Amino acid sequence: MNETNPPSAQRERFYRRERRSVPAARQFVREAVIDWALCDRMDDVLLCVSELATNALVHGVPPGRGYRLQLLLLADGVFRIEVHDSGDGRPGVREPCGESGRGLMLVAALADKWGVGRRDPGKVVWCEFVVGG
Repeated sequence: MNETNPPSAQRERFYRRERRSVPAARQFVREAVIDWALCDRMDDVLLCVSELATNALVHGVPPGRGYRLQLLLLADGVFRIEVHDSGDGRPGVREPCGESGRGLMLVAALADKWGVGRRDPGKVVWCEFVVGG
């Protein structure tokens, strides 16, 4: 996050490595989107959260660990979603013809911006949506 642009609102939640964490993450984000009156991007935001949480669950969270979902509403009208996990590797958009790996392709298509940052251990996969005028 940019130090010169502190969040005007922030929420976070930790999820254990279990299937039900993805629908729980979607519900958590849905509530924040409604509270922060960002509903015009609701469908895109929820799909991206599903993809990022699923990627963390399947590829980024070793057994016995979990992932953290952080939501930031920045002062410049940007809604940022971050998924922090402790897994190795750097996720990327894969070719569309494979049996899996299209989640980040969807994130790249729907979000205004996305990327991967480092943390120790693991990584932060994030996406942003412009929501302010």
